[in-house]
Amino acid sequence: MRRRDLITVIGGAAFALPLAGRAQQKAMPMIGWLSGTSPDSTASYMAAFHQGLSEAGFVEGKNVGIESRWAEGHYDRLPPLAANLVSSKVDVIVAAGGSTTALAAKKVTSTIPIVFTTGGDPVVLGLVASLARPGGNVTGFSFLNLDLYPKRLQLLSEMVPQAKVIALLVNPNNAGAKRIIQDMQDVASAKGIKLPILTAATESEINAAFGSLVQQQAGALVVAGDPFFQSQREQLVALATREAVPTIYQLREFPAFGGLISYGPSYEPVYRQVGIYAGRILKGERPAELPVQQPNTFELVINLKTAKALGLAVPQLLLAQADEVIE
Repeated sequence: MRRRDLITVIGGAAFALPLAGRAQQKAMPMIGWLSGTSPDSTASYMAAFHQGLSEAGFVEGKNVGIESRWAEGHYDRLPPLAANLVSSKVDVIVAAGGSTTALAAKKVTSTIPIVFTTGGDPVVLGLVASLARPGGNVTGFSFLNLDLYPKRLQLLSEMVPQAKVIALLVNPNNAGAKRIIQDMQDVASAKGIKLPILTAATESEINAAFGSLVQQQAGALVVAGDPFFQSQREQLVALATREAVPTIYQLREFPAFGGLISYGPSYEPVYRQVGIYAGRILKGERPAELPVQQPNTFELVINLKTAKALGLAVPQLLLAQADEVIE
């Protein structure tokens, strides 16, 4: 059973001010959708975005157009894709899928409004001046993923208490990679857990990383949140199954594909809010005065079938905490 995720507005109020001339000059305003991942892996998020956009009074093809650009996990493609949206004279850019995407959009324009999603701290990343009053042309939503790694390591340790070596798989091209590694090393050290770091930015590197798990004597694995990893969820789950390594992920889509456990926010409610923000900006509100939002509840999903296949007895305390149990 899943609990509804609530989105908390962090301070500040939005003031309606006219959007600079672009929208009035067009019969139909345009939204640019910039993503670091692929259409298939984010279809449910796009549907939630459309729902929010509709609630704000905009329907694609009726009174708004959407131009999509997908990096397919190749982050080096993001800057030219972002520049292409700017040259297309879109009225709003939705930078969906991670800090790297948001930073690429911010770098190419200081005038077109941007609504981002990120797992990091948008102030530390330099995306906004503050959460309550972002300033500039950028606002959005932070999933707080960088703050959740200690909790994920704790949950995995409870699931596999005998594991004294737990590996971390991270994409080195992710803007938050260094902080993820540092935070995880600090927590692992405090718990007396050895934490080998595995890196992968391509499909073949993911295969190689899993191939090294035996050499690393890893008894479990934490997969860092990353848009590329999200698009490769079937590969990641298949490899974790083949290597029989208990693995925790950030998104519920992984246990739904057969992964063991996930912990993090539900993305659909957030992307619905992204759609609402995009609509409000098209109506004239300024991103500078739309506060950055964050989730205040998170979901724990456990796949019992996978746990049984791995020979794991899931602690009753974990089952009691779970928002969804897949059997």
